[in-house]
This record gives sequence, structure tokens and C-alpha cells, in this order.
Amino acid sequence: MRADARKNREHLLAVAGDVITEQGVDASMRDIARRADVGLATLLRHFPTREALLEALLRTNFDQLAATAADLETSPSPDDALVRWLRDFVASARDYRGVIASMVTAIADEESALHESCVAMRAAGTRLLARAQAEGGARKDIDGTDLFALAGSLAWLGDQPSLAPRADHLFDVVVSAVLPLAGHATAGRKDRP
Repeated sequence: MRADARKNREHLLAVAGDVITEQGVDASMRDIARRADVGLATLLRHFPTREALLEALLRTNFDQLAATAADLETSPSPDDALVRWLRDFVASARDYRGVIASMVTAIADEESALHESCVAMRAAGTRLLARAQAEGGARKDIDGTDLFALAGSLAWLGDQPSLAPRADHLFDVVVSAVLPLAGHATAGRKDRP
């Protein structure tokens, strides 16, 4: 890719990230183009669909989550590793209001531009869960799909103004259910006021 085209693409992604953070994943492509000071055709040339735009925005986050999971797989505490990864996942998903629904849809749709990234990110969390299960701290009756659903639910709370103040507490409740035998399951959590 030419340097000027790469610069234009990066600018479009930065603006799109801001707009989607403010308005959610259903933000108008026309509004994103307007805020980027380009025509809609220019935006669509780089990102022909909303999913392609979301995939480009989320790929960096998903790749980081997968890399974090890989690093955490060697952590001395599988339970703490899982909790840290869940916190990172929830924080990342909260950045883009409404993204959870797109992620759930993308995992089921192999044709989706988001499919591969979402599946890889879910697999990374699944490996951490399996390790915590093998060490005896995590429940054995849940799998990676369940973990993804629980983490997605926690991220969704951040999108709900009336529930957002309870998000940290509910994170701890969910973690204690996933890791019932780990006395330190919520270690490192922020204390609530």
C-alpha cells in the first residue's frame, strides 16, 4: 500500500473509532465520512461494508487479546491469568458501544469479515479457561462459548447507563461463579467506592 493511501486509511480508522465510540456500531457510514472530511465513496473504497470497517478497528484489539492470552498461558496462576484476560476483554469491548451483538453474529457467520478475528479471540480465552479448569480452579461445566457469552454480557453492562456503576461488582460475581474454588479470583480488582 502506498504511503498516502496508508495515511488516509489510518485517518479514516481513527475518525471511525471516535464516531463509533460516541454513537455505537450503528453509526452512519456517511457521518464517519463527513467527520473524516472525505466523500462516502472514499470511505467505501477503503471499507466497502460496516463489517469491514469494524473488522479493521477491532482486529488490533483482538490481536492484542490473543497475544495477551498467549503470554498469560505461562502464568504461574491460571486463575489469575483468566481473570486478567477477562478484564482486558471486557474493557476492549466497552470501547465500542454495541459491538457485542456484531461479534456474536460474526462468530456464527463464516462469511463475516469479523468471523476469523472473533473466533481467534474466543479461542484464546478458551485456552485460558481450559488451563484454569485443568488446575481445578474453574468450573468444568462451562466452555469457551459460555465464557464468551459471560464476558460479552459483562461488556454489555458498560453500554447501559443505569447498570454501568455496578459493572465492577457484577464482574466479581461472575468471576466467582466461573472460578468458585479460587479464593483469589477477583485479585487485582478495583475497589468500588
